[in-house]
Order: sequence, then structure tokens, then C-alpha cells
Amino acid sequence: MSQPVIVGDHVAEVKELPPPDRRRIKAHKWLTEKRMEDYRGRESKGFELYISKLAEEKIRNHALEHAFERKEVMGLLLGGMYRHNGLEYALVRDVATTDLDATDVSVRFDPRAFEKLFASLEEVGFRYVIVGWYHSHPSYHCFMSSTDVQTQRLMFNLRGHSAIVIDPINKEIEAFYLEEGKVRSRPFAIYWDEYQSPYYGTPVRMRDVGPSEGDLGAGA
Repeated sequence: MSQPVIVGDHVAEVKELPPPDRRRIKAHKWLTEKRMEDYRGRESKGFELYISKLAEEKIRNHALEHAFERKEVMGLLLGGMYRHNGLEYALVRDVATTDLDATDVSVRFDPRAFEKLFASLEEVGFRYVIVGWYHSHPSYHCFMSSTDVQTQRLMFNLRGHSAIVIDPINKEIEAFYLEEGKVRSRPFAIYWDEYQSPYYGTPVRMRDVGPSEGDLGAGA
């Protein structure tokens, strides 16, 4: 059984591709006020991380499923790395997980369930690389613990890798990455296909973007 591919310097293929249209992106509804300010600051420049509606719903529902047990959950972010107008970004199209060994303050894949995880990865309907991971902090907000940072440094230490932390009790979500060994917050956007809502599958049209929002550029 083949092993999952984690994006790295020797395997990462950064393709040229425009990011999702700004009429098909939206801030996650669980962003804190501070993170919402960060989102607005990036909206006209483009983001380094886009998460599909499908992937977002799976992450949120996974966290909510075990929220009142106060058990953490985790999974892998599946997608690709792209470049447009000098800006590199990750596109998360789906997620994968398996049986977990979890408590209210820790989580890991059950060692007996790796074969099940690899089997589910083989069933993914597109060519992917693992561009990061997600896990929940039920009731104690979004941050990277020392264990989280260690995991990020061991497995997801490139700048393009992201760690999504979600608190289903306080309804908060945040993305993080490493830069020069330090943990930083990463603004991100939820994207959806035309005629899909970013949440709950409600049909909508692409929203209008006025000229005051500016043009997409190569933000840093």
C-alpha cells in the first residue's frame, strides 16, 4: 500500500494557477474579531491558504461530533501548492482522517488504524499532496501548544504548510504556519464552486465585487 505524499522540497510541484475568484470566497464565520481584521487586510491581495467548502464542513463537523465529549480530533489537509502573480498559495480540496487515540488535551492517529487511513487516501478522487493538518481544541481556544509546534516542525515545516486549529465549543478557528522557526497566524479564505454557498450547501450566485475592493496582486 502506497504511503501518502507530504509536500516537501523534493516532491512539491508548484503549478501556475489563478486562485479562487474573489466572488467565490468568504471569511469563515468562526473567525475572532482580530482574525477577521487579518482577513480583511488580505482580501484584496490574495491569500496563502484557501479551504474548500467541502473540506471546511468536514473539519467543522468532525470537531463538533466530539465537542461535548471534550475530545480532540485531527486529520490531514489534502490539496496542492500553486503560484499566481508571484504569490504562492495552498489549496485544500479535501481532508482525511481515521480512528483516533484522543483525550481532552491530546490526539494522535490510532497506530492500529494507519492502514485504514492509507486506504482512504488511495480513494481520493484527485492527485494531491498533504499540505498540512487540522486538530481541535474543545473549549480552550485556538493556539499551537508545544506538542503542536513539535508536530509542525517534524512533519509540516515548510512555509507553505498550515495547521488549522478549531475550537467547536467557543466557535473559533485559526490557521498557523512556521516561519524561521516561529509560529505565525495565517489568514485564509473559504472558497466554493459557482452557485454553492460557503456553508450548508445553500444555492447562491457569485457575489458582486465592487471596484473599491481593488485587484488581486502579489501580496507578501
